[in-house]
Amino acid sequence: MSITEFYEAQEIFITGGSGFIGKVLIEKILRSLPKIGKVYILLRSKKGKNANERLEDIFQIPLFKYVREEQPEAFKKLVPIDGDCQELGLAISSADLEKLQNVSMIFHVAATVRFDDDMKTSILLNTRGTLEMLKLAQQLPQLKAFVHVSTTYSHPDLKEVDEKIYPPYFDWRTAIKIAETYDRQTLNIFLRKFCPEHPNSYTFSKSLAEHIVDDYRDKFPVVILRPSIVVSSYREPFSGWIDNFNGPVGLLVACGLGVMRTNHANPDIKPDIVPVDIVAKALLVAGYKLAKDNNAKLLSNNDESKLEIYNCCASSKSVLSVGNITDIGREIVFDIPYEKCIWLPDGSTTRCGLWHYWRLFTLQVIPAIILDGLIRLAGEPPVLLRIQRRIQSTSQILKIFTNTDWQFNNENLKSLENLIEENERSTFTFMDYYDSDMTQYLINCAKGAKQFLLKESPIPSIYVQRS
Repeated sequence: MSITEFYEAQEIFITGGSGFIGKVLIEKILRSLPKIGKVYILLRSKKGKNANERLEDIFQIPLFKYVREEQPEAFKKLVPIDGDCQELGLAISSADLEKLQNVSMIFHVAATVRFDDDMKTSILLNTRGTLEMLKLAQQLPQLKAFVHVSTTYSHPDLKEVDEKIYPPYFDWRTAIKIAETYDRQTLNIFLRKFCPEHPNSYTFSKSLAEHIVDDYRDKFPVVILRPSIVVSSYREPFSGWIDNFNGPVGLLVACGLGVMRTNHANPDIKPDIVPVDIVAKALLVAGYKLAKDNNAKLLSNNDESKLEIYNCCASSKSVLSVGNITDIGREIVFDIPYEKCIWLPDGSTTRCGLWHYWRLFTLQVIPAIILDGLIRLAGEPPVLLRIQRRIQSTSQILKIFTNTDWQFNNENLKSLENLIEENERSTFTFMDYYDSDMTQYLINCAKGAKQFLLKESPIPSIYVQRS
């Protein structure tokens, strides 16, 4: 049975549908799986809008351009479910829970991905939220696969990470109990004691969640997909789509605007980046394999449960270093200039702390103070020094990731390609990215950032390479 045939009439439940990966996953399902059944999206009410209103807003973003134009009826398959992964029982009503009884596939994508989030928020959402999702999954009689999204950085103290479960850093039950009991300030003080191996609450809370999933592997089919640094789309639905400033794209934009002219990092480090559309396709293929393997296990009366893990990353295919990205970015911004450019784009990456801080003070802070003064004289609120504080804060948070080399092995991920039939390769293949022209990919990232992040005049060729 092909992947398209398998997903025909299946009902899917997705959490994190308003997030970066979640939105791309929804778009891919609607565009490439036209015979899918209902797709339920868990969304919490936010800023005075309920789940249905938020889903309507999501439909309008540029990501869904081709679906709106060519398959507008597909949106009728989407059903918003009002809830919150940070609440017990996911805050789902009994009426909505009844709607989910025919769900056969769950993609648990919801998470707070902010590295500077407090410990309480991260554990309640990333860790306890996963537990609550697994509890809900137990109530769904038609469930064939539960696909959990983690991160390759869930074990940051290991310089080589295989596709397997490692011993826990802390008991997840105790962590949840502590997060439910103590306030944010107290938990933040305890952060270093809880997890000295982790640079932030995000990686810690995601590592805890993996062990919850592992504990449920005997109850129903589960699988874990660990993406590395998720960035702009490679090809689908078009190159360069992005909705956040995370990772190398944020570096490209800051340099292109001229507000970042020095970067304190190891220029030889090769960050492991993966396009968001590659992650979406890997999720669908991993879910297909899990359901297929579980069906074969049931037919053979085999009770053995094994948790498959896929490191969705570039691994040894990672070819661009931090220095390469900075150099290429400095060149391409002159071909793709940003309208909001403040200073002439320039700068570089350095290992030397003294040299970095000298350049930071003379090339970024002092000019920001001077220009903010002029802005004040013009009667407008100053912004540049605030931007510099944000850049510096982000740089400190990301310091470990720009100064550490990890090796993420991904043989399991590569094996998923073998499941894709020849006539579906153009739709579901994801390994082709790893042999692509990375310079051209960064150019597309810069184009996408200009249009979708900075809301500037689009590059005419941005909507390309669709399938």
